[in-house]
Amino acid sequence: MTAEALPRKNVPSTTPAALGLGDRPAKAGPGDPAATHVRVKLDVEIRALLAHEPGTKSGADPEDLHQMRVALRRMRSVLKLSGRLVGPDAEPVRTELGWLGQSLGDVRDYDVLIGHLREVVAEFEVRDQPAARRLVSKFVTERGVAKRRLTRALASPRYASMLQDIGRLARQPATEEADESPQTSADLVAGLAKPHRKLAKAVKALPADPPDDDLHALRIYGKKLRYAAEMAKPAAKKKQAERIQRLIKATKNFQTVLGEHQDACVAADRMRGVVASVDAEVAFIAGRVAEKELLRRAEVRAVWRDVWAEVDEAAQAVSPRI
Repeated sequence: MTAEALPRKNVPSTTPAALGLGDRPAKAGPGDPAATHVRVKLDVEIRALLAHEPGTKSGADPEDLHQMRVALRRMRSVLKLSGRLVGPDAEPVRTELGWLGQSLGDVRDYDVLIGHLREVVAEFEVRDQPAARRLVSKFVTERGVAKRRLTRALASPRYASMLQDIGRLARQPATEEADESPQTSADLVAGLAKPHRKLAKAVKALPADPPDDDLHALRIYGKKLRYAAEMAKPAAKKKQAERIQRLIKATKNFQTVLGEHQDACVAADRMRGVVASVDAEVAFIAGRVAEKELLRRAEVRAVWRDVWAEVDEAAQAVSPRI
């Protein structure tokens, strides 16, 4: 049995208790200070990361790695937006999360590519299937190299130290320290204006036919707005929370659409890059795949501005000042 096939129960993982966290995630409401909401969000997401750590190590289900990466990215976003509220250690921790995120991202990119390739080539003629399998196998081999790097990272003292640092940031103090201008829950809602402005400015600056990298940057801006909205929602009163939920839904759709664009661009580039190192039959399959990916790219480009309009409208509904 390979390491990739080991059952989850054989893979040890850190527990919330080992990080000094309670049996259950902390909670916060509209009346709590903004710093409490930041710590609660970190508490929730570090538990999610730990829950998916065994499956990520074993490789039994790619969804575990995906969800571990999502939890990590949410923590990075929280620390970027509001980390100052929980102390000076927030930025070093965010940097360490970026280190781990690179290893997780490398494997996740292969998972997305391989899964999509299998779907695409399954529709090809029977006579093309052997070459299609060889093409997929090439990326499976490359994924194995990336997975071994990730396994080493998850077993390293650096990773263990990072978890302890997050635990310290997430733990609720007996009382919030006084500040000359303490932020309230309402400030988290008002804080949605900044990531929305950045996204709107980036959209406005684009030409009619934007470069691929610029559309990828929009997706990142949209993700930051979504994560900020997810943190602000528990801090909002009922009516405003409903508007924020609409914004979360719109930004999620925005991410999905632009994610399709990015995946298509990456897949097409990978097909171009593989041609020189494979036989003629595999190169032919790669060309067919690239053609399909460029078509997928064009389809997204025809609709993304309409999806952005929904995000903008939802953000304006949260507050006219946004």
